[in-house]
Formats: sequence, C-alpha cells, structure tokens
Amino acid sequence: MKKLKRIAALTVVVLWGILLLTTLVVAFIDSEVTNTLFRGLIYTDIVLPVVAYAMLLVYKFLHGKGTSEEVSSKENK
Repeated sequence: MKKLKRIAALTVVVLWGILLLTTLVVAFIDSEVTNTLFRGLIYTDIVLPVVAYAMLLVYKFLHGKGTSEEVSSKENK
C-alpha cells in the first residue's frame, strides 16, 4: 500500500509539472484560442494545489491525525 501511495504521489507531481510547462509554452503563443487556454491553465495552476491542500486538511481533521491530543498522548508514553 505504501508503494502504491508513493507511485500515485509521483504521478501527480509529474502531471502537475507537465501542466506548469504547458502553461509556460502557451504563454508564448499569440492567438485568441491560446489566450483563453492560458487563462484556464493559470486558474488550474492556482486552484489545483489549493484544493489538494484543503483535501489533506479535511482528511487529517476527519481521521484525527496531527491533533494536539495525539501529540500529548505520545509525549506521556
């Protein structure tokens, strides 16, 4: 399971890098269509990490990971 998570994380990082490179390439092409595409890519470049971070926060909150109660119980052991 741990190996699967690492492969999934690496895949997401590679895809995000490709998204950023695509944004960079589209920025230098001058056309009406690419202008719209560029705006969409910029939006995606900003929103995707924010949504991923929000999902991590919700996951930690729902599963109780990283709470102050866990930290204090680990220190008492």
